[in-house]
Amino acid sequence: MAINRGFTPEWLDELKRKNDIVSVVSKYVQLEQRGSKFWGCCPFHHEKTPSFCVDPYEGLFHCFGCKEGGDLISFVQKIESCDFHEAITRLAENAKMPLPELVADDSIIKRKKEKDSILKVLDAAYKHYHENLYKPEAKPAQDYIKTRGFTRHELDDFAIGYSFDWNEMINYLLSQGFSKQQLLAAGVAQTKDGNRIYDAMAERLVFPIFNSFGECVAFSARALQKTDFAKYKNTAETPVFQKGKTVFGIHLLKRLKQEKGLENIIIVEGQIDVISMHRGGFKNTVAGLGTAFTADHARELKKLCNNVILCFDGDEAGEKATLRAIDIMRNADMNTKIAVMPNGQDPDEVLKSENGKEKMQKIIDSAKPIMDYYIDSFKAKNDLSKPDGKANFVKSVLERLKTFSQPEQEAYLPKIRDLTNMPIDMLRRNLGMNIMPTFEKKEEKVLPTRINGNKRAENFILASILHKKPFVDKRLDYKKLIDSRANEIDIIDSVSKVSSLFDIVDVENEPFWQDIVYFDFAEVKGSDEVYFNECVWSLAEEKYKQIKDEIMAKYKLSQDLNERRTYLVSAQEVDKKIREKNLEDFYA
Repeated sequence: MAINRGFTPEWLDELKRKNDIVSVVSKYVQLEQRGSKFWGCCPFHHEKTPSFCVDPYEGLFHCFGCKEGGDLISFVQKIESCDFHEAITRLAENAKMPLPELVADDSIIKRKKEKDSILKVLDAAYKHYHENLYKPEAKPAQDYIKTRGFTRHELDDFAIGYSFDWNEMINYLLSQGFSKQQLLAAGVAQTKDGNRIYDAMAERLVFPIFNSFGECVAFSARALQKTDFAKYKNTAETPVFQKGKTVFGIHLLKRLKQEKGLENIIIVEGQIDVISMHRGGFKNTVAGLGTAFTADHARELKKLCNNVILCFDGDEAGEKATLRAIDIMRNADMNTKIAVMPNGQDPDEVLKSENGKEKMQKIIDSAKPIMDYYIDSFKAKNDLSKPDGKANFVKSVLERLKTFSQPEQEAYLPKIRDLTNMPIDMLRRNLGMNIMPTFEKKEEKVLPTRINGNKRAENFILASILHKKPFVDKRLDYKKLIDSRANEIDIIDSVSKVSSLFDIVDVENEPFWQDIVYFDFAEVKGSDEVYFNECVWSLAEEKYKQIKDEIMAKYKLSQDLNERRTYLVSAQEVDKKIREKNLEDFYA
């Protein structure tokens, strides 16, 4: 899908030409030239052996370790934790280029101005809340903080603040030049009668919520006195804040990754637990906002690390949340373990107990793989010494095991057998497996199977065209060969460098473009040229077979003898093209 970020592709291309990508990256990474490319240790994850590559010709960077990649603009966004427009501004200043007027339709310009306005209000509000926390009027908040054991370090890291009353913040923001409408749009203020506005977080301890770029996008606040309202209150959803997509603590997690690298991410249930875990030294801890962990939360975290540890509360609600989160993590293809909390306790309570840090470290170190967690959980709920308990256990465990790969199933069957004394063959039958083990045939051909082969072949062909590989057959019209990607082929043909693609389409968020831009040609066995020709013929043969099927369908429906003869001749001509591997029908 084409994107419009308010700047023309021509201007963005000039911006990138005037900001040499090697020079910019070298400000953050020590690079060493090897051939036509430059290599260094990745700034986005901790490593000792350089796997971070900068290609000045294509204007791209790519890490073969953590898979981060992109063009010059996306590098600045990621390394500086800023958005697209902030990165553009920095690069324009560096190149001494004036920023042009935004080139976009009115709705895009209006949305950007609205978001910028909201972010400015929230930025001023969170800083003022934080300043309030250290004033004498904030004694209720200060007393509560002491009971929690938060140090100045956590208070400043998370920019925790305090709302004095219903009006102080409103008066402050109005004095800073913001309008009532801006305060309402940002969710900082609310109104009852449409005229008088008040602080939405009045008389509460305030936790700013930051996005991955370090921008305050909302607030979550805790009541410190008895109230008829909810103990916790979140900012209403706005154009910059959606609970189901926002991860509490993600800005600190991103900073940690840049400074020290990430082996895994610990996920807890709430912000108090996140802060307590950070105080305990577990800086890689975050929490999803909202009532449940979502697929959008998982996607945000996957950008930073693929290994997660679920560390939810040790109660029934925590167990249900764990089971839901496991399914989400598996759908996101993330490596997941479960840290089991003591019965009835949350991370904050464990850390406050005697030797709390050591206890929590042991819990994290003992985190279980998903299937082990299922087995232990179902075992605790069923008495395996009784027939009905054993039957329920086996049924529950096998239902979960069915969703795993066959090698994983085989690995866990002996454990289930040992717990239940049931023969493995019986467990296999209940699981729907073959009793006799099967052996996979070795794949001798270079091309993949038909199930995913066409997609792989298409991606290799389009990646080869995009990266201007010399073996690409320029006689072919690839839109005839891959008609489902005709628009994408036009886009590929329009760019002179791969980095220019980032100015036209949303590479960062569209899997198809990521597959093409970061295609790993090293994975191809044998000659790239031979593989390219095999891919081309694979798609052409599929097209020919479709054409023949359509001809034969018409042949079967026709009652006219001459017409039927014509269809047969046409089908034979297609067969001949297939035998001779004739590609003339696909020439431009």
